[in-house]
Amino acid sequence: MINAIYGKKVGMTQLFNENDEVVAVTVIKAEPNTVCQVKTVATDGYDAVQLGFGDIKPQKVNRPMGGHFTKQGVDARRYLREVRVEDGSAHANGEQVTVGNFAEVKKVDVTGTSKGKGFAGVMKRHGFAGGPGGHGAHFHRAPGSIGQCATPSRVLKGVRLPGHMGCDTVTVKNLEVVRIDEESNLILVKGAVPGGKNGIVRVRMA
Repeated sequence: MINAIYGKKVGMTQLFNENDEVVAVTVIKAEPNTVCQVKTVATDGYDAVQLGFGDIKPQKVNRPMGGHFTKQGVDARRYLREVRVEDGSAHANGEQVTVGNFAEVKKVDVTGTSKGKGFAGVMKRHGFAGGPGGHGAHFHRAPGSIGQCATPSRVLKGVRLPGHMGCDTVTVKNLEVVRIDEESNLILVKGAVPGGKNGIVRVRMA
C-alpha cells in the first residue's frame, strides 16, 4: 500500500465543526500521483515507488527525463518523488494515488520546506533572551560568550550562533484530517503546515 501523496499547499481558511466551533485548516491540493517507476529488492536493493505529479508540456521535458518516462511507459510529469513501500512488486507503472485513498484516515503527517527567513541573529533564530534594554547597557542582542579561553582554545561544534534561518525540511505530525474533497482533489487538515503558498508538501498516513 502506498501511504503517501504529494501536493501543493493552497493556503489556510476556517471551517465550523459539528459543535459550531471555528477550526483553522490548511488546504492541500493533491492531484492524482502516478507511479512512474517501481523499485524492488531484486532490482534496486529496496522496495519503493516513484511518484510523478504536476502537468508539464512534453516539449519542456529534457532528453534524459524524456527517455526515463518513455522507458517506463508513462506520461511525463513535472515533479518526481520516491516513497518507500513494503512490497514493490505489488505495484505497477501507471497506478494512481488519489485523495480518495485518505477517505478513512483520521491523522496524517505533513512534510514541507519551511519559509526562508535569511540571516537571523540568536534571538530570532534560537530564542535567546538578549541583554538589558536600557541605554546604559552595551549588550543587547549579541550571543555572549561562545567558548573557553585556553582550553580547548576553539569554538566547539554545535554552538548556537547567528546564521541562515528557514528553508528546512519540517514534518508536522498527527494533524487531523477535517475534510476530503475528491472532486477537487483537496485535503483539509487542522492547523498549519510548513512552507508558503504553492509549496510542495508530502501527506503521509500517520
